Amino acid sequence: MASAMASISCTISVPLFSRSLYPTKILLNHVKCPRCCSIPIFQALKTPASRSITAATTATEEQITGEESISVENLHRFIQINLGDWTGSLYQFDASGNLMHKVRTKLAAGSYGEDELISLIQTLYIKQVPSCSSISGYDDEPEWAEYKIKESNMFTVDKYQQIGFFPDERAFALRYQTAIMLETVLRQGVLGEDDIGEESPRNLKLPSLQPSIVCENCLYSLEKDMRARAFHIMDSKGVLEMLLIFLEERGSGIPIGSSLDNLEHEMNRVLPFLGQWKGHSKTKRSGVYGATIAEHDTIASLEIDEDGQLLQDITSTSKAGDGTINVHWTGRISENLVTFDKGFQLTLLPGGMYMGCPSDVAKSVAESKSFHLEFCWLDSPRRRQRLVRTYDFEGFAVSSTYFLETKV
Repeated sequence: MASAMASISCTISVPLFSRSLYPTKILLNHVKCPRCCSIPIFQALKTPASRSITAATTATEEQITGEESISVENLHRFIQINLGDWTGSLYQFDASGNLMHKVRTKLAAGSYGEDELISLIQTLYIKQVPSCSSISGYDDEPEWAEYKIKESNMFTVDKYQQIGFFPDERAFALRYQTAIMLETVLRQGVLGEDDIGEESPRNLKLPSLQPSIVCENCLYSLEKDMRARAFHIMDSKGVLEMLLIFLEERGSGIPIGSSLDNLEHEMNRVLPFLGQWKGHSKTKRSGVYGATIAEHDTIASLEIDEDGQLLQDITSTSKAGDGTINVHWTGRISENLVTFDKGFQLTLLPGGMYMGCPSDVAKSVAESKSFHLEFCWLDSPRRRQRLVRTYDFEGFAVSSTYFLETKV
C-alpha cells in the first residue's frame, strides 16, 4: 500500500453537487494547439535560432498528436473491457466491515460512435424485494428496476471522473460527484415498491446526499471473466460512511457464488494477507492520457507479533534507478478493523478483500496532506492485486497505482 498519508481539503467537505451520476454528456473534439499559429512567423526568419524554434514547435505538434491518439486508444480499451452483460450482486458494508445488505444486480453495457466521439452506455437492473402488499403465489416473477447510468465519453472520464486506467492490467479508478446510483440500488433492492422516499428509511443506511468523496476502484480477476468494483463513500465531513462492492461476472447466466456470502464459516479475515508478498507496481497520472510516471519492484510483509501487534514492512525499488524506499508500520486489529500508527486504517472484508483509507481525516485536513484510498483483492490464495488512488490536498485525484503481488 502506498506510503502517502491522508488528508481531505476543507474545500471539498461541503460540495454542492447535482444529483446526476456525473454531468450531462459533452462531446469534445481535440483541437490543435493555438501556438501552432506562430509557425509561419518563425519560418520567415532565416536564422539558425529560428530553425531550432521551428523544429521544437513541430516536435510539440507531433507530441500533441501522439497524445491524442493514445487517449483515443485508451478510451476504446476502457470501453471494451466494460462491454457486455454483467450478472452479480452489490454488497454494502459499514466502516467496520459488517455486511449490511446484499442486492442482486445486472448490468448491460454497450457503445456507440467512433474514434474520439465514442461513448459507453450502461443500464443497471436491480432485483426488487417483494412488496409487503403482494399476495403469495401471484408475484413469483422477480421485478427488476431499471436505472440508466449517464454516458461515459472522452470528456467525462478525463475531466470529471479523473480516470486512472491500466489497460494491460484491466484495472481502473473513477471519481463520482454523487452517490445517487448507489442510493438507487439500495432503495430498490432493499425497499422495492415499499420505498416511500424517506431520507433515512428504517433499517437502511443511505449514502450522504453531499458526499465529499465517492471513489470506485475496479479490479478484474486474473483467472475468470469477472470483476470487483469497490466504492469508498465519505460523507461531507470526510468521514468514512460505508463501503460497497459490486462482484460481477460477464454473461447473463446464473449468478456467481461468492465467499462474500459465506460469512458463517469464514476464517479470520486477516489471515489471507499474512506473510511475504513480492511483485511490482505501476503509477499513472489521472486522465485518459494516463502517462506512466513510476514503476517499482515491491516486497511487502505482514506479520502478527507475540503481543498481537500487526507489523508491516514495505520495500519499493525504483526500476528507473532512483533508489529504494523502506516503510515500517505498526498496527492493531480490532475485529475487522486494522488501525496503523501512520494514520491509515484497513477494513477487512470477506472474500480475500480489504479497503483502506485515512483513519484521522481531521488531522490530515489541518496538515493539508495528500491522501489515498486502497482496494485489495486476492482472487486466488497466493496472488493479489491492489489499486491505490491518490488525491492531492485539494481533493483532486492526481494518480493511481496498480500492484500485482505473489506470496512467497
